[in-house]
Amino acid sequence: MDLKKLVGDASVFFSRAVQLTEEKLGTSDKTELDAHYENLVNRTEQTIIWTEKLVQDVDSLITPNPGNRVEDYIMEKIEGQKPRRLNNLECLGSDMIRAGNEVGPGTAYGSTLIKVGAGQQKLGLLEKEFATSATSNFIDPLRRFLENDVRTYVREKKDLENKRLDLGAVKNKLKKAKNASQDSKGKYVWHKDRSIDKLR
Repeated sequence: MDLKKLVGDASVFFSRAVQLTEEKLGTSDKTELDAHYENLVNRTEQTIIWTEKLVQDVDSLITPNPGNRVEDYIMEKIEGQKPRRLNNLECLGSDMIRAGNEVGPGTAYGSTLIKVGAGQQKLGLLEKEFATSATSNFIDPLRRFLENDVRTYVREKKDLENKRLDLGAVKNKLKKAKNASQDSKGKYVWHKDRSIDKLR
């Protein structure tokens, strides 16, 4: 590693930390950002918060059992796909069909159980299709937004905040240098290269 670069990075980090601390303590002026930018930041933050909430809500609607959601999440990360399981309607339909066969398909009760059980299984399949469709057409695009666009937004916002802190630090150094030159009645000279030299 280049030692000069390391020292330079540490100096910049320290300068930013001092500036942020002075701003929080009120001993330094904070460089104000444009009101339009602040409005955009607030709107973006609200969009992120609500998007995350909607993803969680729809995920809870699709998979109401929290234990199944955790299992789905873990298995999807490990194996790349969610485990296949029967939903509640399919389980009910399967049990009704078995009960109808046990009671006797020739009886009124048994044949009704078989018919209703088949209907429940169809509803279960439709629920699975809905869950698959909602995941691929609604949840996945929102998750991609949260993973890609929001990550870019956070990185850009951090860079802008660092630039704002750098600007504030330079303004404070300039202000201190001007005050020092006024206090010492011209004993210090401000150069174009932003350095201060004491007159001899």
